[in-house]
Amino acid sequence: MSCALTQNYVLDCRDSLGGLKAVLFIEAGNIATTTEALGVVTAITLEAGKVFYKYDLIKETSSFTETVTASVQNGTVFYGQELTVILNKLQANTRNEILLLAQNSLVAIAEDRNGKYWMLGKEGGLDMTAGTSASGVATGDRSGYELTFSGQEKALAPEVASGIIAALL
Repeated sequence: MSCALTQNYVLDCRDSLGGLKAVLFIEAGNIATTTEALGVVTAITLEAGKVFYKYDLIKETSSFTETVTASVQNGTVFYGQELTVILNKLQANTRNEILLLAQNSLVAIAEDRNGKYWMLGKEGGLDMTAGTSASGVATGDRSGYELTFSGQEKALAPEVASGIIAALL
């Protein structure tokens, strides 16, 4: 049985921006349910007393990438997700939070510079798979952290309806 296509793709206005404005993190086990229709998450129920934590990001530093991996021979397809987060300024409270991020399976909601939100690690979670802490060398170098989170999902990241974000924080 083949999977039927459902739409055309037409060129749109050139008004899209790259990069992320913010990322929200929560431990994967603290999401009770999600409601998704046609690739958009319209409701997220959290375990009692739990919230997402928001990390504001410096423009033009952080991003996410999704990579399609398919095997024609095996009849499989999955989507590798990679989220790269840059946090400026070495400091103890950020260091302590990074230690916790590294020990958890996470779900992230990435806010892009177009005002859209994308849920990463929805089914399988994200794990911190790499990171650096660096002082820089020259006066103008970054003193801070670069963190990489990776996951594998059965579908591309769904969009999250912007109207539900405030209730998650």
